[in-house]
Amino acid sequence: MHTFTIGANDAGQRADKFLLKACPKLPKSLLYKTFRKKDVKLGGKRIPPETFLQAGDELTVYLPDEFFAAAPKPQRIAALPLPEIVYEDDNIALMKKPVDLPVHADDKGSADTLAGRFLYYLAKSGAYDPANEQSFSPALCNRLDRNTEGFVIGAKNAAALRSMNALIRENRVIKQYLCITAGIPPKQNDTVTAYHRRIEGKSAEIAETPREGFREIVTEYELLQKHDDLALLLITLHTGRTHQIRAQMAALRCPLLGDSRYGFAKVNRRYAETHQLLAACLLRFDVPAEGHLFSALHGKAFAYTPDFVRRYGFSI
Repeated sequence: MHTFTIGANDAGQRADKFLLKACPKLPKSLLYKTFRKKDVKLGGKRIPPETFLQAGDELTVYLPDEFFAAAPKPQRIAALPLPEIVYEDDNIALMKKPVDLPVHADDKGSADTLAGRFLYYLAKSGAYDPANEQSFSPALCNRLDRNTEGFVIGAKNAAALRSMNALIRENRVIKQYLCITAGIPPKQNDTVTAYHRRIEGKSAEIAETPREGFREIVTEYELLQKHDDLALLLITLHTGRTHQIRAQMAALRCPLLGDSRYGFAKVNRRYAETHQLLAACLLRFDVPAEGHLFSALHGKAFAYTPDFVRRYGFSI
């Protein structure tokens, strides 16, 4: 048998989810069989798998010790370049991701990722030590494509990760983007509802009407400036699907300049752009002034102007 003392970063999750993370050698089928046999106890009382844990709880599992050998923990987190931090408090760090840096490991096999830089930054500052954790690792709350620049939120603790993810699900994290398109959109302002499907490894598909396997997307755009065949747009996402902006603007016949997947190859070559000119550069949080984990963010807005705006003769 083995007894776990639940720490602050273990609390707030279901008992089964905690054990799956804390005991990587424990097969899922055996774990649930152990619950059914009532051999998982909290404070000496039998519990179902959906029981939520609190800090200080004593969780005991009656199984042989071989299942509780934890996965090897790194003695040292790999040294990487430090991320650019634009805001930080006890719960989160807001980082500015550059172009050509993946948020997580991708099919190109890059050892340098924003998630890795975030962990290295926290370890270097003493805010995170993997040897002291049973089931938690600091994590990113949102993601961007490798060649999209902009703000990414990193959660330092489990409570922050849960709370920020909830805000994102509730559309209370307002994310806006600037982009340059090859072509002028059909309207000055519009909120476009469409239907999106993306199969792993393939380009996203956009449909104007509902289809089986497609999910609704809502994309709002404002035409800020235009010259020649180029336009500077402000995009507000009301849903968050993979490649949503890139695929939706291409469906409107004004793809992002430089987009090698959805864009116009001839136009990209003419302007010598090899990646999409897209930046997640405006961010604010809809949180109350008091009584919320992120009340310190009330009234704060974060913004910057990406270099490509000035480079193409636009101004905001």
